[in-house]
Amino acid sequence: MLWAYPPTKRQLAATAAGVGIGVTMIAIGAYLSYVNIAPQQARAKARSDFLRQRLRKFLDD
Repeated sequence: MLWAYPPTKRQLAATAAGVGIGVTMIAIGAYLSYVNIAPQQARAKARSDFLRQRLRKFLDD
């Protein structure tokens, strides 16, 4: 598609819609990342505790 200058109303609407969709996708991604942070932190802590326990057992023996 060839864009004319100055942009037509249709081109401005398409640009605004594209920007709106992009902002919406970023907001959804940020929300999902925020919602899923607690389970990720719990898994990382469990893994860290497990490794710490295994190393202590290995080094104490």
